[in-house]
Amino acid sequence: MAWSRLLAWWRLCLGLLSVLVCFTPCVNLQSAEKINYNLVHSWADKLGMELFHLGDFITRRKEVQESFKDAKVVSRNGASIVDSMAKEIEMMMDLKVSAVRRIMDTAENTALSHQNDMADKMFSYYSAKEMLEPGDPVPPIPTPAPDMDKDIGEPLIYVQPKVVVLEPRPEFHNTPVNFSVSSVHVPVNVFDRAPDVIKAIQWSENLDQIFRDNYKNDPTLSWQFFGSSTGFMRQFPASKWRKDVPVDLYDCRLRSWYMEAATSPKDIVILLDGSGSMWGQRLDIAKHVVNTILDTLGTNDFVNIFTFDKEVHAVVPCFDDTLIQANLGNIRELKEGIESFKPKSIANYTAALTRAFEILEETKLSSRGAQCNQAIMIIGDGAPENNREVFELHNWRDPPYKPVRVFTYLIGKEVANWDDIRWMACENQGYYVHLSDTAEVREMVLNYIPVMARPLVLGRHDHPVIWSQVYADVEDTKLSDYLWDINQCEYQKADVLEYWQVHDQMLEPNEMHRRKYRRMKETWNQPVDSNVYQFMTTVSMPIYDRRENATRIANILGVAGTDVPINEIKKLLSPFTLGVNGYAFIVTNNGYVLFHPDFRPIFQGYILKPSYNSVDMIEVELLDDDRPARDFNPVLMTIRDSIINQSTGSKWMLVKNHFDEMKRVARIKRQYYWTAIKKTPFTLVISYPEQYGVSHMDIRADQEIHRISIKGTNLRSVFSGKRWKIHPDWLFCKHSNRTFKTPEIELLYFLERMSEPGWRWPGSRSAMPPEHAAAMFCDRQLMQALVFDARVTGWFSNNTSFNSKDDKGNEFKQRFGVTVAFLATHSGLTRWHEFHSNAAEESGVGETFSQNNTRAIDEIWYKRAVDQHFVREESFVYSVPFDAGESNSEILVTASHAIFHNEGGKTAPAAVVGFQFQHSALYKLFHNITGHACAVDDKDCYILDNNGYVVISTRVHETGRFFGEVNGGIMKRLLEENVYKQVTVYDYQAVCFESKNDINASSMLLSPIFHLLRVGKWLLHTALWYIVQLLQWAPGVSSHYADMYGDSNDTEPPAPEPHPEHHSRNGNGHGKKDDDQWLRYLTLHRTRLKPCDMKRELYTLYKEKDNVVYNMTAHACERPFVVLPIPYSNLILLVIDQMCPREGSVVLTVNPQPIDYHLSVNESLACYKQAREFNRMRPQSCISRHANESGIKLCGKACSVYANLGLLLLCHILSRWL
Repeated sequence: MAWSRLLAWWRLCLGLLSVLVCFTPCVNLQSAEKINYNLVHSWADKLGMELFHLGDFITRRKEVQESFKDAKVVSRNGASIVDSMAKEIEMMMDLKVSAVRRIMDTAENTALSHQNDMADKMFSYYSAKEMLEPGDPVPPIPTPAPDMDKDIGEPLIYVQPKVVVLEPRPEFHNTPVNFSVSSVHVPVNVFDRAPDVIKAIQWSENLDQIFRDNYKNDPTLSWQFFGSSTGFMRQFPASKWRKDVPVDLYDCRLRSWYMEAATSPKDIVILLDGSGSMWGQRLDIAKHVVNTILDTLGTNDFVNIFTFDKEVHAVVPCFDDTLIQANLGNIRELKEGIESFKPKSIANYTAALTRAFEILEETKLSSRGAQCNQAIMIIGDGAPENNREVFELHNWRDPPYKPVRVFTYLIGKEVANWDDIRWMACENQGYYVHLSDTAEVREMVLNYIPVMARPLVLGRHDHPVIWSQVYADVEDTKLSDYLWDINQCEYQKADVLEYWQVHDQMLEPNEMHRRKYRRMKETWNQPVDSNVYQFMTTVSMPIYDRRENATRIANILGVAGTDVPINEIKKLLSPFTLGVNGYAFIVTNNGYVLFHPDFRPIFQGYILKPSYNSVDMIEVELLDDDRPARDFNPVLMTIRDSIINQSTGSKWMLVKNHFDEMKRVARIKRQYYWTAIKKTPFTLVISYPEQYGVSHMDIRADQEIHRISIKGTNLRSVFSGKRWKIHPDWLFCKHSNRTFKTPEIELLYFLERMSEPGWRWPGSRSAMPPEHAAAMFCDRQLMQALVFDARVTGWFSNNTSFNSKDDKGNEFKQRFGVTVAFLATHSGLTRWHEFHSNAAEESGVGETFSQNNTRAIDEIWYKRAVDQHFVREESFVYSVPFDAGESNSEILVTASHAIFHNEGGKTAPAAVVGFQFQHSALYKLFHNITGHACAVDDKDCYILDNNGYVVISTRVHETGRFFGEVNGGIMKRLLEENVYKQVTVYDYQAVCFESKNDINASSMLLSPIFHLLRVGKWLLHTALWYIVQLLQWAPGVSSHYADMYGDSNDTEPPAPEPHPEHHSRNGNGHGKKDDDQWLRYLTLHRTRLKPCDMKRELYTLYKEKDNVVYNMTAHACERPFVVLPIPYSNLILLVIDQMCPREGSVVLTVNPQPIDYHLSVNESLACYKQAREFNRMRPQSCISRHANESGIKLCGKACSVYANLGLLLLCHILSRWL
């Protein structure tokens, strides 16, 4: 019985097993058979061969390689290169210093000789804001006479603007200028007719002669200027002040070049009174004072802010008990902290002063901070006592020297306790100011600068030379917040207009995601090379008052300076000597980069980042060590210390270089060399790839220019035709007294000069000061290489084999839609040859290419081709524009191939050849090869490049997208199987957006104004709702509105027609819930800019040629794909079984993602960075004391109290009743 039951169970199991065997394997076999490995392999081979033969024929790559056979390959000496470059920069910078020194000497002597002149309030000068050009309408003379000015007690003065002829000059970025005179900029808060201001404007006009002489001696000089301590700035050459900003925020006394020259580095503790009497206008004035003080600080200064009531608190809690570097990021953090400050109770001045002195003493003992000047700034509405005991204990230990200055700012109109707070300043070598209105804050705060400058002035003979950090000319970072606010308003306007067009369709999740993604992409636009701003450094010197009574007031007259554009420094670096993927950068004493190829100071294409000029070198040199964010490698930190200490050294490192809008990455080994630029705080660093940068091309002696000229070669003839250009940013030759329309015209001019008898090569880009600068300069090595490249490649642009009678050429042109073939050489020469689809030449093909692809070795396709050479020597690199499928225009595929020259066991990149052809032709070729097998529903076919971007897809709109966003599940499998490798790249220059509406709940309860604002917001929302309804219901109004503003979304594809249900919902039956939804979405949610760190997960193909994964076949749904490399390319072919389930939840992206540092609630990125601050080198100059300073008694005026009889009577009555 038991046996029969067991037999029955056995038969049942066999039956079930047979069912599984019969059915399940059939499904798997069916899926597996859908992707035939051998068939896919044949597709990949055939496509690779077709493309290779196309590129081989179109580019004539073998002929190009043969053209360089007479060149030689020599080793690159990095130590010699960096030393030579540093000397060139040093000579150029010495020229600038000499010019500034002459301005300083002339200014001091001129002021001394005009000390007895009377101020002429009717004096006429060239005002940068008001001067006219010939033909400009003359403003009418005011009639009747102007009203009396209540502040100065006399009629306002009107002086007719002067007329000046201005001419655009390319060396000043095409700004119209006049080289005969200088112009004067006066800030909005300075009255130009005040006696001390107009007198300084008068005598400083005599500086025009030295300005002209300087420019004559050194025509490479940029703007020269004298910034007066009274507020105005005299600038040469004369130019109009830009008026395309909403308000003129510029004040030369707040610029880093002025502040650092006028005062030595300083440690400052700001104390803000937190007593209950500081509410209202007093609090507004106090915050304005604090912000203005912060605006006067630079990267060599250190600061912190404390508020004090019964206790003392740091406005940024994580900055407690320390001083932080006054860079833009930290200053922004302090300003945001002060915004949320609320006064509370009685102020304890004793505790606050004690805390400030203790912090300053600890900073000096621990060798942190500036280690020079120290000061305490007190902002309050009166002190109950003078706290003499505190000063005796901490500041009067070594009389007469007082190490800490005290500056006091008394806030309020009616104040009684002013004597004690003034005493604190006067007895501690400081200055006292009484403020009763926000309009006077800036001018009053700036009074501390001459006081801090007293030791400099009393020393007289020591004029420190100051080099500023990189900055964006006259721009103010406050403008970034304004531009961002304007940008958000434009977004809201666009949303309202689109809602009028498509109604509730824009509230669909997909549509909302599309809009959000599009706008985030705009914020990710961080161009490295941009002409929106002119970035520069400035060299400056202080100007002292030499009058006999100067020792009693120690007055600083101002600061002299000249700008040095960063682009001018870059031209001295001769990028040609570093080769492809080589670069140079300069590091300051603080470790910040002056410039770097990964320095990205702007976002969204035109907005300055909040902390754009405090980018540390270790934040842009990313080691390939797989460490977490901000866990910097000790080797890199050691190199950084050597660089900021201005040592000389070299090192190789494995690094991650991102490029192409930070969407591609290369992992390479690089050599680094560095040396100091003497007499400056800068260190020059150069770097090039070890794999192909250690050798470079050179010409033989018989190929030199003068020898081929003797043989009768016409140098201009090797540059015949119009289909060639040279690198626009490289310095081939320059003429100090002439400008040329294009670099090509300039080159031809110098080639003619070289052909003349007696030509000699100038030896240096800059002459030693104070001698005259050379009239001409040519980079001999670069010019020799350029002429050689032009001679051996002259046949390329004039290629006659691609004519209508060439059957093979016609076949390729018709099949692939080839538009242009190009050649770029290591010397910066680019040639091209256009292909036309018919006998009649199409205009614009070559012009389009030449406008966007003239930078030779700096082009992305050039760099990628050279890197690809070491992956597959014979291969081409193919690419399409990112997200190309989303555009409606014709997509072009760019293909490039590197030409290397070998000699004596050494190899070096000589050139890159390539071509562009129509994407639609490649798409058609692919489908012809696959026999349209990929056009059916059961298979998906993709061609991906080496970084994971879609080159070919069955759905054209996916072209140019990252494959991980198209099919994250399969991309994940490609990572797991080592087809691609994920490379994490950190972006330490990112910008995030913090909501402005984060309000603490307690503040809502305490402030009744908040509820009034809520009512106002409701009224605004209601008005907006009615406006939109009006646009929908009134056809006439809406059509007129569309005519006026309908072009605001022209760049977007037309929105689809709304569904019928949308129409019904937008009729008379609007629901409250729907109204609230669109209203919430269209309401502007304001954000503020915030520096932050982000990371990108980028991808690159494994470089193993025989990767075993390429031999693996598809296996049912366990491995529903076949992936194979396409020969002679950087591409892979991926065929996917669509019948298998898709992991839709998996999405991989290359878009930036915020880095989570697991910070506490009160911490920020600035706190995280402060806890991990890096070493820095202090400026060499520090002048913080002088023996004669104790004799100066000038420390500010006492405030005047105007008694109001009615107010006194009211106070008397109240005191009797209370």
